[in-house]
Amino acid sequence: MGVIRVLTSEDPAAVATHGTAIEERYGLPTVSRCIPDQPYGIHDDESEARAEPKIVALARELADAGARALIISCAADPALQETRAAVGVPVIGAGSAAAAVALGLGRRVGVLGIRDEAPPAVRALLGDRFTASARPHGVHRTTDLLAAEGPEAVLEAAAGLVASGADTLLLACTGLNTIGVRPLLERRLAVPVVDPVLAAGLLASYAHRA
Repeated sequence: MGVIRVLTSEDPAAVATHGTAIEERYGLPTVSRCIPDQPYGIHDDESEARAEPKIVALARELADAGARALIISCAADPALQETRAAVGVPVIGAGSAAAAVALGLGRRVGVLGIRDEAPPAVRALLGDRFTASARPHGVHRTTDLLAAEGPEAVLEAAAGLVASGADTLLLACTGLNTIGVRPLLERRLAVPVVDPVLAAGLLASYAHRA
């Protein structure tokens, strides 16, 4: 299982974080690689446009090296259709995977991410189940989540979504998996919280060929 990270890092353990979560949850062997020259990941239209050709190129490398399925570990699903057209293995976008799981859990889905609006791929799939979106205070890039105040800012934004009527929360940034905030949100807010990395791993478990 190839895991494409859109946040550039020289730390192998950091790059492997999402793959490790998938291995621990679903027992799927993973290989994680990151695209180059994106130290803040994808956080706006410009950074997404720069990332897209790099994602396709890395997907080709992983598929050529024997990956049986690929995960684009970004809730914006960047270059998802282009990547599917470029390789001959299943390709899963973390955002659409999370939306699919959220649809199975609730009727009013609140989307928590690092942009002011929900990712278009997520919003399109949720349709009329979409309730509202929120961005934690002070968070504009995935790296902002690593600040000491990150988890509390996330909790505050998530609580606002639940107060507005959301019965399910969708984490629309894979960096929220990195900081491990899902158990805190479920414990404090008592609603299901969909982690996009784990949702992508769930779908990958169906696509995987032993």
